[in-house]
Amino acid sequence: MDPKIFKAYDIRGLYPTEIDKDAAYAIGRALVVHTGAKKVIVGFDMRESSVEMEAGLISGITDEGADVVKIGLSTTPMLYFASWQIEADTAVMITASHNPAQYNGMKFCRTNAVPIGEGSGMEEIKELALAGNFSENEKKGQVTEEADFLKKYLDYMAQFFVTGQAKKKVVIDFANGMGILDKEIFKMFPAELEAVYMYDTLDGNFPNHEANPIKTETLSALQEKVVTERADLGIAYDGDADRVGFVTEEGEIVSMDYLIALLAKEVLKKNPGGLVLMDLRSSNAVKEVIEEAGGRVNRCRVGHSLIKKQMREQGAIFAGELSGHYFFEENSKAEMTTFAVITLLNLMNETGKKMSELIAELKRYFHSGEINSDVADKDVIMQKLKETYKDGKLDELDGIRIDFPDWWFNVRASNTEPKLRLNLEAKTKELMEEKRDEVMGIIRG
Repeated sequence: MDPKIFKAYDIRGLYPTEIDKDAAYAIGRALVVHTGAKKVIVGFDMRESSVEMEAGLISGITDEGADVVKIGLSTTPMLYFASWQIEADTAVMITASHNPAQYNGMKFCRTNAVPIGEGSGMEEIKELALAGNFSENEKKGQVTEEADFLKKYLDYMAQFFVTGQAKKKVVIDFANGMGILDKEIFKMFPAELEAVYMYDTLDGNFPNHEANPIKTETLSALQEKVVTERADLGIAYDGDADRVGFVTEEGEIVSMDYLIALLAKEVLKKNPGGLVLMDLRSSNAVKEVIEEAGGRVNRCRVGHSLIKKQMREQGAIFAGELSGHYFFEENSKAEMTTFAVITLLNLMNETGKKMSELIAELKRYFHSGEINSDVADKDVIMQKLKETYKDGKLDELDGIRIDFPDWWFNVRASNTEPKLRLNLEAKTKELMEEKRDEVMGIIRG
């Protein structure tokens, strides 16, 4: 097993050169040793290597004396749902998310979807798995299967859909990924929903396009389909269905931070004055719209495990990340992508507005998008940026964010590569372009 498969938020690597069945076995044993788990829930995605990975993982867990509850093919949100519905200590999802077919990996959480990542157990699990010094256990764990758990999950989400509304036509691009499991929800409301499906057969080789809606090029077929079908909304899932992207009825890609504001508006109807966390790279318009809806807003760092931790510490009712992760109380502060879809459809129905009209009120500023740069010395450049823009308001929550009256920027270091990531926003397009080029000049020298 390659040590570099252990990332900040999950485990991910090339199969079988960096991660394989034997690695899964060692990780299973390490997870039980570190957490002291007596029972572990295991789900897996549709990748060709996932069944073999599941076998290795379960052998490791049971050899370490813990029991296993198998939920079979699963989305990552369904695994999180299982973590607070089934009595168990930890849960593991075997997936490499949106990565190409040759990858596989794992995501961990404790009871109630509390994440295990950097600073909350990942380093210890890595050390134990790589060392491989496990003692023999006389008593092996038992394996059971949770029958019909998918139906329980779908029925839970479906109860939140507001019925009796005008019929909406939606186009859903599953990208051959695990979101296909949620398809039955869209069939439950024939009077309110007409669904057109794209790439809706499970295929871990992703034959049509990468299952990653943050890459706008993966959405081109969906954009075309929405327009030709005259649909009200386009929906795009990622590989393990813990992220989702949207397209308006006009075929326009919706910026994922806009969804933080739109979903928060609906969430705040049930939780007036509640606290919402927004990814610190989000447009200032997101904060303004949430506050106009009566909510309170705090910025949060990038990374799903860090956001879930902050939600618990600060009592947030909802959170969103610029990459399309949306975190709900209804799933124990974890992602629940199809619930995000349902919540958005409820908002569209209750307001009577088209998707393009809902996002129009958020188009208050001009954003650069995220720009990546390869750099030799990240620390030197960050210090230079702080010195150059010392007259602005500095926030070091995640990298550096510096605010001025008419513009702001955030520069973060990549966790895994020698890159800096820039996000910049201004009140006018001209100022955004001027400041973007100015900051880029410092970053790239």
